[in-house]
Amino acid sequence: MRWALVKVSLAVTVMVVVAFAVPLGLVIKEMARDRAFSNAERQAAAIGPSLSITTDRDQLDRAVASTQAGAAGRMAVHIPAAEGDGGRALEIGTGRAAAKDLETVRATPRASITDVEGGSALLQPIALSSGQIAIVEVFVPEGEVSNGVATAWLVLSGVGAALIVGSVAVADRLGVRMVRPAQRLARAAHDLGEGKLGARVPEEGPPELRSAAVAFNSMADQVVQLLANERELAADLSHRLRTPLTVLRLNAASLGEGPAADQTRAAVEQLEREVDTIIRTAREAKPQTQATGPGAGCDASEVVRERMDFWSALAEDEGRKVRVAGIDRPVRIPVARPELVAALDALLGNVFRHTPEGTAFSVDVHNGDDAVIVLVSDAGPGIADPAAALARGNSGARDGSTGLGLDIVRRVAESTGGDVRIGHSVLGGTEVRIWIGLDGRRAGAGAGRRGHRVGRRKRS
Repeated sequence: MRWALVKVSLAVTVMVVVAFAVPLGLVIKEMARDRAFSNAERQAAAIGPSLSITTDRDQLDRAVASTQAGAAGRMAVHIPAAEGDGGRALEIGTGRAAAKDLETVRATPRASITDVEGGSALLQPIALSSGQIAIVEVFVPEGEVSNGVATAWLVLSGVGAALIVGSVAVADRLGVRMVRPAQRLARAAHDLGEGKLGARVPEEGPPELRSAAVAFNSMADQVVQLLANERELAADLSHRLRTPLTVLRLNAASLGEGPAADQTRAAVEQLEREVDTIIRTAREAKPQTQATGPGAGCDASEVVRERMDFWSALAEDEGRKVRVAGIDRPVRIPVARPELVAALDALLGNVFRHTPEGTAFSVDVHNGDDAVIVLVSDAGPGIADPAAALARGNSGARDGSTGLGLDIVRRVAESTGGDVRIGHSVLGGTEVRIWIGLDGRRAGAGAGRRGHRVGRRKRS
């Protein structure tokens, strides 16, 4: 916008300068010409009284020499020979005009200007006492005709250049006054989009941009307020779970000893920890997905082994065949341990919740150069519409589903630059692929396909 204003101002100013300076320059040139010939006419008129009195050469020589043009050698007097007299025509001074031009002026006694070498000559007819016509010739050099014209053109050019520079400078300042508030507004909108909720815009500039800044600041305040309300609501709803959890923990404590009792108590303790984490996260408004700092993250193999130990007991009770692969060596990923645990529990919980008892499932971990791929597969009926299942905020189309499980998994993957995809597994059911980036960049599709092919070869 700034350069557009400068270009428009430059174009308009140039057109105005040309429209006025060129005609004015031509007028100045014509005025200089008129001034030169008017001066020549005055010089010619000054010799007129002497011609009306006498035609004596000596007296006329003195009269011509007394004039400015005569003193400069630019005046001549042409007196024809008297009628019926054998005398010759009288020529005083240095004449430059052609004889035919002189005869033309005598024939039509009117002043005339004719071109001669080095300039122009004014031919002024003057009637003598004898009735004849004498011609006073005043030479006007070319330099005198254009005297001052070059200076005037230079002055006009300077004024025009100053006007152009001034208009461009003013347009640039106006453009800056308009562009800077717009740039600040764009930067603030970008910052707000990146989660910098303190981004605000100074309410200054043109009225339109000032109104936009006011609207943006109001919107940002509302966003902050809405997020605060959402955090408070999430914390409040999570806190309401404490009472039933307390009852559940007390009941679990009375179950006695045994693997089932131990698993129930462990599950209750984990649920209490997750609720506490939700409350703290909501209060602090700090995402807990991405691990930070050197050495942060967790060992995916260790987490998978731990969670599979937990879920294997339930799988054994339901007669499900379980297979785990790729966890024989450490696999470091930039994800906080609680988040990976939540993601695996969400996927494995979906297997138990949405497939019949006896349905087999597997968990594979593939460690690549730039990504780690975790595959959770089952032999169930599959997902009819994977795209709908992956839609953000999906409220769940099946009973007992809130649609939040895949959102948790997606958040874990996207926090590292990866993503989540749903496909068909070699077991005949659903396969959920979690791509976890290792360098903060999005895991390439080629890496995902390579990992998927490796998984198929292992299964075969």
